[in-house]
Amino acid sequence: MTAQPTTPNAHRNPGDEMLTLQEACAYLRVPEGTLRYWRHLGSGPRSFKIGRHVRYWRADLVLWLTEQTNRPQDRA
Repeated sequence: MTAQPTTPNAHRNPGDEMLTLQEACAYLRVPEGTLRYWRHLGSGPRSFKIGRHVRYWRADLVLWLTEQTNRPQDRA
């Protein structure tokens, strides 16, 4: 019997694609430095590491973009 993962998104869509930092930047159309900074702040899309390499699930990028578009705008 194998242990089941307990992470919130453990049961991913089998068709979901794992993206590198550079691929995520291209998808979001932001510079690499911006995505690294967002990751540092914890305000960007959800990411994870495989060894020393940062990866993103495409579905998490779409979810994060949806959250950004649905977020109330600060109006002065």
